[in-house]
This record gives sequence, structure tokens and C-alpha cells, in this order.
Amino acid sequence: MSRDEQASWLPERLTTASGENRRVGVEIEFAGVEPGVIAGLIVELYGGSCVEKTRFEIDVIDTRFGDFKLELDSAYLKQLAAQEAAKLAPPSQLGSITADLLARASALLVPWEIVAPPIAFAEVQDLCELVARLRQRGALGTRHALQFAFGVHLNPELPDLEHGTIVNYLRAYFCLYDWIVAREKIDPMRKLTPYIDHFGKPYIRRVIDWNYRPSQQRLIDDYLEYNPTRNRSLDMLPLFTQLDEARVRAVVDDDRINARPTFHYRLPNCDIDNPGWNLDYPWQLWLEVEKLSNDESRLREFCAAYRIVIDSLIPPLGRNSWLQQSAALLEG
Repeated sequence: MSRDEQASWLPERLTTASGENRRVGVEIEFAGVEPGVIAGLIVELYGGSCVEKTRFEIDVIDTRFGDFKLELDSAYLKQLAAQEAAKLAPPSQLGSITADLLARASALLVPWEIVAPPIAFAEVQDLCELVARLRQRGALGTRHALQFAFGVHLNPELPDLEHGTIVNYLRAYFCLYDWIVAREKIDPMRKLTPYIDHFGKPYIRRVIDWNYRPSQQRLIDDYLEYNPTRNRSLDMLPLFTQLDEARVRAVVDDDRINARPTFHYRLPNCDIDNPGWNLDYPWQLWLEVEKLSNDESRLREFCAAYRIVIDSLIPPLGRNSWLQQSAALLEG
């Protein structure tokens, strides 16, 4: 990869407030490849060794990036496998048959998920080779079947945890959401699931108002008032739990929320069986959010224009739609 190509993967702000490299966690959901093959590819590309915790959970430890997790994205199946592994219940032929049948049925509905360790922004493109190898082995993505509402999750670390920085990222994301959705061509089945619900207009109005300058506590409280759920296309609960865990836990009782200084960007499809797709596609769209959030004069222009649109009784259509306006502003 040339220096120019590598630069295209990088935002302007590459380090955190403490001077450390910003990192991103990547989660990839797909079907069609046996877990042993997936784990073997990770080891082949990045080193390390496999630790099979249960038939539905494998860790690949000590790679050059850290530890990968590979798991079937089904809480019930993982619990059943853990009971077998721990011998918490006496062996049962019926239980074994049930687990096998569920495992086979899951191939039609439930994805395998690779959870990569946090990787420096400058190295995230190295995961593209893993995606290409999985595609060669028959990996199936979002559009392969109606029921495959699979996605890619990106968890980019923030450059700092100042509440003004967080607000500007939210503003940039809200302003660019229609543009990103149009380019992602979000799968209709994924739109029907609650997992990537967009934010409601009342909350968007509040945030894009340029006079909205909340304290950290007010920012978190406002978010929880309008969004007491993980089911958002840009899930902020991990970040806000990092900042004030007691505040979040008092409103949202969900043990799947893990505190971390990152966004949880859940919107992108996983088009892993499309030869023209790789992780660079959703990553480049996210980088537009990075650019806009760090350009206050441009961001203010976006917010002012979007405020007019969102306050309109009849949303403008055609060339005057927000999709067309935001695209023009990006090009301008």
C-alpha cells in the first residue's frame, strides 16, 4: 500500500489526549464458513494460537494485534455449550442432539462473529486480507439471504472525551446520516430489525442546535431521556458508561453494555460475499464523520441547513431533499 493510499485510511486526529494512538475495534458478522477455518485464517495472517472455549466460542490469542474472539452470535447456544464444557449437567443424548440441531439451524439464521481487538487506525486496513480470505472460503453476507441481517460494527476510539467533542461527533453523524445510508444501501431486513434504529427528530433537533452546549452530565441525561437503549445506529452507551457508569446503569439495565472510550457504530452492512466490497467501504464513510466533526465552521453550516429541513412541515424532495443538500455541501 502506497503512502497516499495509507493516508486515505486515516483521520486528521490520530492520537488521544494522552498522546496514544487512536484505535478501533471491528466486529464482522457472516455465515458460510466453519469456525475452525475462520480461526485458522486469523492465525495464518496474524499469528497466535486457538483456544476453543466451547463449540460456539473460540479465542485466538497472542496475535500481533492482541486477542480475537470468534463466537456464534446466540446467547442460548453459547450458554448450552458452556454447560456442556463445564459439565454442569450430566451427559444427555437428548441435550446433545438438541445442541447439534440448534447449531445446524443457526447456520440459516445466526451469524458467526469475529470480534477483533482494538487496532491502531494506521493498521486497520490489515484486516482487509482476512475479509478477502473469508470470501474465498465461501463467507456469506448481508444480502445473501432475506434473513441474513448481518452487519459490521466499528468501535472507533475518540480523540478526547471532552463533551464538546462528543456533541460535534453526534452533530456530524446526524447531518451525514441520510448520505451514509444512501451509499451503504442498507439492507431492507436490517432496517426492519430494531438494532440499527435511527435517532428521533426531537433529539436530533436538540443536538444540532448550535446553542446546545451541555455539561457532561446534561449530555448523558439528555441522551438517556431520548435513547434508553442499545438499539441505535450509533450506540453511545459504551462511551457514556465509560464516563459515568452509575448514571447509565440507573436508566438502562443491560449487562451487554461494556464501558469503553469509543463509539459503537452499528449501521454498516456486511457485504463480505461481494468481490467489490471490503472494510474500506464502511470505514471511508465513517471518516467523513471524522472530517466534519473536526471542522467547526463547516459543521455549523451543515447544522444550520439541516435545522431548516428538519423543522419543515413538509420535508423537501428531489434536488432540495436533505440527501441532495448534504451531498452538495460535502462536495462544496
